[in-house]
Amino acid sequence: MKSQHFLSHRPLALAASLFLLLRGSVTAQTPPAAPSPETQKRPAGTAIPAPAPPAISYSAVHVDGPYIAMTFDDGPSEKLTLQLLDILAADHIHATFFVIGQNAERAPEILQRAVREGHEIGNHSWSHPAFAKMSDAAVRREIQKTDDAIRAAIGHSPVLLRPPYGSITIRQKQWIHSEFGYRIILWDVDPLDWKRPGPTIVMNRIVRQTRPGSIILSHDIHPGTIKAMPETFDQLQARGFKFVTVSELIAMGKPMPPQEPRAESPSPVSSPAASPAMSVPPAASPAPSLTSP
Repeated sequence: MKSQHFLSHRPLALAASLFLLLRGSVTAQTPPAAPSPETQKRPAGTAIPAPAPPAISYSAVHVDGPYIAMTFDDGPSEKLTLQLLDILAADHIHATFFVIGQNAERAPEILQRAVREGHEIGNHSWSHPAFAKMSDAAVRREIQKTDDAIRAAIGHSPVLLRPPYGSITIRQKQWIHSEFGYRIILWDVDPLDWKRPGPTIVMNRIVRQTRPGSIILSHDIHPGTIKAMPETFDQLQARGFKFVTVSELIAMGKPMPPQEPRAESPSPVSSPAASPAMSVPPAASPAPSLTSP
């Protein structure tokens, strides 16, 4: 009886064993689940890069469209700045004026008119010294006195600073931005109008150097500069450029596209023509000489 009972259950045991064997075989052949996109993005332990901090200094802005900023330094002039404002109004152009504090204090009504007509006011120091040669305390006084004069004229402090002659150190840029909140504005187009070369030369230099995103330096205290502006504006507009204030230009800024890696030359004696062409932007104009007004 015992052997019959054993034999009667043997087929069931064999069937169960075969089922388990087949199940294990299938399980072993099932590939592991693919990692999710999140786990594929970066290796474990890799830090996520922080976004780049906003720039505090500009000589030009990378923009998608044909936008440029005209800037005028050293005013306001009670005669010439008013003439320039008339020209700007006739052409529906907005500009940025970097004013000397002493001049702003003497003619606040000119700043008020400029703001009413859509222009921007920036700080250009109280007495036009070279910041890079000065102590922090002296620079601070120059900036603060001008800030006070501008605020008294138009009701608020400016957000832009242009150091006279472009003379400023990296450390000064950092503490001025930290303390006053100013963006430091330089330029990439310089007609050297302070040398008074004549209206035609001023116009030609500006038109030749200007590109999208340019910040154009000029001065509203020289008669030749004012005479150059109508034709300058006409020429730039004919080339499709559109005028905005410096703050508007900065707001339009786009990240610079990544640079293509330069291919290695196949041999030390290969011709430069064999290397891939690279686009080289025009060099920025130097800051005015310390002999400029």
